Amino acid sequence: KEEKLLRKLVCKMVADYILEENLYEFTKVYEDMYFRSLRKAVKGRMSKHRHEHTIGVEMTAAALAMRYDAAIMNKARIAGILHDCAKSLKDDEAVKLCEKHNVHMNDYEREHPFMLHGKTGAIVAKTEFDIKDIDILSAITYHTVGHPNMTLLEKIIFIADYIEPGRNKAPNLDYLRRLSFTDVDEAVFRVVESTLNYLKEAKEPINQVIYEVYDFYKDLHDRRFK
Repeated sequence: KEEKLLRKLVCKMVADYILEENLYEFTKVYEDMYFRSLRKAVKGRMSKHRHEHTIGVEMTAAALAMRYDAAIMNKARIAGILHDCAKSLKDDEAVKLCEKHNVHMNDYEREHPFMLHGKTGAIVAKTEFDIKDIDILSAITYHTVGHPNMTLLEKIIFIADYIEPGRNKAPNLDYLRRLSFTDVDEAVFRVVESTLNYLKEAKEPINQVIYEVYDFYKDLHDRRFK
């Protein structure tokens, strides 16, 4: 699989030279080329600011993965690069894409299609970027609101999207960034809590799913710190 991708990315002469002369560790060459190609592919789908955010999420997700489970670092990087790959879709396009692929939309999402970009992002990642890994697709799907009892990879992308270096408007970011590298579950709870408080104060419509996420992680917090 790696050799096939290598031959797609570079000319035959270069690919043959890398393989036959064994100049580099092949896995490392494959990874570097793959991530560069993935970043380049998403760059054309988003604004400069959004692309910078994407790279920030990739690097933050990689760092969090190295902290909690280095074995999922590459998955974290892929999910980070692709998490916003469908954010540029127009509202009607997002709804139609979900309908085409039989992806469930709740009433809030139908009324606010902008918030479908996690679900549509997973569709685009699978159909256009050939991502088959369920863990990666799920992390992309749930990076906006989350869900109760998230996997480690889902929590990492959810948190990385909130704390990446380009973010500067959310309250208590310094605290949340430190917390994210010491207690991932508590970080998820505090991010959800902060998001919910912001939405309430701004009197913004709220996706009811966030209450389910909040209740789950608050209960976990209460049981751990009672």
